[in-house]
Amino acid sequence: MELDEEFSVDGHRVRWAACGSGPPVVFCHGTPWSSRLWAPIAAALASSHRVVLWDMPGYGVSSKSAEVSLGVQGRVLAALLDGWRLDDPPHVVAHDYGGAVALRAHLVHGAAYASLTLVDVVALAPWGSEFFRLVRENAAAFAALPDPLHEALVRAYIRGAAFRPLRPDDEDVLVRPWLGESGQAAFYRQIAQADQRFTDEIEPRYGELDLPVRIVWGTEDTWIPVDRAHRLAAAIPGAELHLVPEAGHLIQLDAPEALTALVASAVSGTSRPPG
Repeated sequence: MELDEEFSVDGHRVRWAACGSGPPVVFCHGTPWSSRLWAPIAAALASSHRVVLWDMPGYGVSSKSAEVSLGVQGRVLAALLDGWRLDDPPHVVAHDYGGAVALRAHLVHGAAYASLTLVDVVALAPWGSEFFRLVRENAAAFAALPDPLHEALVRAYIRGAAFRPLRPDDEDVLVRPWLGESGQAAFYRQIAQADQRFTDEIEPRYGELDLPVRIVWGTEDTWIPVDRAHRLAAAIPGAELHLVPEAGHLIQLDAPEALTALVASAVSGTSRPPG
């Protein structure tokens, strides 16, 4: 799916696309990813659902905005859902940073969902690695790295999110948006603006969630360890927890078949995936 539609929200140009027919499903990507990570799973669901992909401001093919905090992204998602005028409240499927975005859109901005599937998400303190802290303290220096050093750093960083070795084509898709002058600046900008206060604000409210919630986590996630999955499931009334073995943070690439089955059953209202 090429993101051939554009929606403007508070000065941000957001690229998006939709296909298929049926109950709507909106996918939210994380950082430093884009909607491309969800595209194969969205395609698999398009025969029975209206699937929507979008790139957050600052990511993928959306505008490389100067302000890309979680506060901004939650407002943007709520505005998009209003502007898309979907026939029914969507099933929302979110990964990584996108989990916090989806939670903020719902809890802070009142966006209505049919269900929420949270996949290896940023939702609980503490989060943010030593690398994040280093970038926040030295953002200008990182933005000035020579191109070859920057590319090597981004590739090493992205490889660390997967449990299995990445295929070269997959790695290139994930790395490409962050290359070049604007891509390099955007890469360090989104890290520098990653602020835990935006999840601290909503974490005490997870008990208010009153909709079907499925939590999916790779057991080998080193970016957001699996203990967070158990903590999050305990914080959300009635949440289902599904652990996926031999999958890291890039669960879409480590275990695509298992994740597709879990997402498909979640958006179809089935308590357990087939098989």
